[in-house]
Amino acid sequence: MRLLLDTAPIIWWLEASPRLSPEAREAIVEAHDVYVSAVSAVEIAVKTSIGKLQTPDDFSKRLAETSMIELPLTVRHGLAMKDLPLHHRDPFDRMLIAQAWCEEFTIVTSDRAFAAYDVPILPA
Repeated sequence: MRLLLDTAPIIWWLEASPRLSPEAREAIVEAHDVYVSAVSAVEIAVKTSIGKLQTPDDFSKRLAETSMIELPLTVRHGLAMKDLPLHHRDPFDRMLIAQAWCEEFTIVTSDRAFAAYDVPILPA
């Protein structure tokens, strides 16, 4: 299974938070490939800079120390967004959904709005 982590599950994984479900934690450990999108990095940076999110000072170092694979946002991903219905208006989430759809990933998320899209979901 190839997983794409939504932004919150990335943070929960790195912080060993009990908010990440045991099922999601096990899937991340056992997955062949676990991806972290550049979109999530931008979302974390934006929300941290405006005070909506706090991350540890060593957050980027801890992320780099994982075996997670960086996923860039490509032109193909961006263009796929035009085909997504407007079930969800958050642009970061829509970009992640487009990436999961294009790459045939299962997305790990706690956001119930993702279920309205044609992508496999693993509840976080």
